[in-house]
Amino acid sequence: MDVPLWLALIVVGFLGYKLIRPPLWLVAVILLGGYLLASSSLAPLIDSITK
Repeated sequence: MDVPLWLALIVVGFLGYKLIRPPLWLVAVILLGGYLLASSSLAPLIDSITK
């Protein structure tokens, strides 16, 4: 069964939010921070660390 990555992320995010109940501002900060880091000059450094 092939599941698209975006669908898996939505399901995992939804379940994580329902089970853990973090504040919405924290979710927004994490998502925005991850988006900004991915398009910054630090992206290659983060990529090498996470591999």
